[in-house]
Amino acid sequence: MTAPTTAPGTVTQGHPQRWLILGVICLAQLTVLLDNTILNVAIPSLTRELGAETSDIQWMINAYSLVQSGLLLTAGSAADRYGRKKMLAAGLVLFGLGSLVAGLADSTAQLIAARAGMGVGGALLMTTTLAVAMQIFAPEEQPRAIGIWAAVNSLGFATGPLLGGFMLNHFWWGAIFLINLPVAALALLAVVALVPESKNPQGNRPDLLGALLSTIGMTSLVFAIISGPEHGWTSGRVLTPAAVAVVVLAAFAWWENRIPHPMLDMHFFRDRRFTGAVAGAVLITFGMGGSLFLLTQHMQFVLGYGPLEAGLRTAPLALMIVALNFTGLSAKWSARLGTPLSIGLGMAVMAAGLASIATLTDHGYPGTLLGLVLIGAGAAVASPAMAHAIMSAIPPEKAGVGAGINGTVAEFGQGLGVAVLGAVLNSRFAAGISVAAVSLPGALAQAGSRSERARITEAFASGLESSQLVGAVAVLLGGVVAGVLLRRAERDGVA
Repeated sequence: MTAPTTAPGTVTQGHPQRWLILGVICLAQLTVLLDNTILNVAIPSLTRELGAETSDIQWMINAYSLVQSGLLLTAGSAADRYGRKKMLAAGLVLFGLGSLVAGLADSTAQLIAARAGMGVGGALLMTTTLAVAMQIFAPEEQPRAIGIWAAVNSLGFATGPLLGGFMLNHFWWGAIFLINLPVAALALLAVVALVPESKNPQGNRPDLLGALLSTIGMTSLVFAIISGPEHGWTSGRVLTPAAVAVVVLAAFAWWENRIPHPMLDMHFFRDRRFTGAVAGAVLITFGMGGSLFLLTQHMQFVLGYGPLEAGLRTAPLALMIVALNFTGLSAKWSARLGTPLSIGLGMAVMAAGLASIATLTDHGYPGTLLGLVLIGAGAAVASPAMAHAIMSAIPPEKAGVGAGINGTVAEFGQGLGVAVLGAVLNSRFAAGISVAAVSLPGALAQAGSRSERARITEAFASGLESSQLVGAVAVLLGGVVAGVLLRRAERDGVA
């Protein structure tokens, strides 16, 4: 089934099968999201069965995220030019083939290469799913559709470790990749049968140099952020790719300003609605991604939970997002409050949740549960409103690029949050212990008495509190910045 290549923003009546199609693209999205977190629980098995060293494990994880984040803008541009349905199907095929190779790999090199191939498919899926959702829904239904799309993101984040733990309890490590095959095959059949084709009707010529520069620049930037916590922020391993990123991304901006048909129109950044949403999105993922990464460490290292139990205890956050978005409550609240207030209020509630986790963890899990519920409630309102603001500020024919920007912002903010908040935790932790090891397991292994172990654990908890509070301030600041800029845009008649 095909539809005229009209711009998604001009749709006055949604596609007759729009909700079924949304389910299909969410299924495609879920395959990518599960793979973002599912590998973490398989690290002990990979170390044992493939003889993987620490550097191998890091590349197994990072190869996927580096390729995916580096290609998001390029993938979105390709979807706009060549057709979002075509790129969605291609993404599922590439992701499925990569999963097959990964599941059958018998060496670390094969697995790393397969993960990189999966990253290419993941970039296509991350951009085309949101772009298609914008195309098939009428403007008044788009906030709820994006809310459901965002809820699936949270569901994938929460269920990845749970599914991985279950699979590893019953099968060998390769099963965590092979399980993607039936899901990807089902999604591919549904995409071919149901999803209408859409693309930029102007058919702009491909911006090959822009695609190359954006890919190199973003990959270098993400690599520097990933390498910082382990190798030190002043090491050559960090400063060299960071310098490459600055130079290449500056060249990318210069080139995009010069050519008549740029992949990313730099004039978007003059729109307060766009810049406000982007700034808020960076800070919301900075605080949320970094804080939750550290919280899972606290649950496992300090409270003694296993990976599966820790995943279950963080699940209320995702369940709150799913409940509020699937019922349409968050979309109704956003419609009543307006986009600026929805984002500002939602991020304030999220900041309160992070502060609750920082200050109430000494009181056991109930304090953490309160924080998770507040973060989930705030994210359920703020995140879809933010994504809708970004997509609405982009011309409809550039929906793929808009989705690429949204995904790039999320990847950048989350990576930066993990790196910076992790550095805050490590600095406070190192200052509070007297042993040489900085990591909590290493410090506990060197502790000579029960009192010393208690002091080390207390130092880690103190570092966690500081990092969570930094995350809370970042999220609150993001809400203020985004809300103010979006409100000014509305007053100026931009929105």
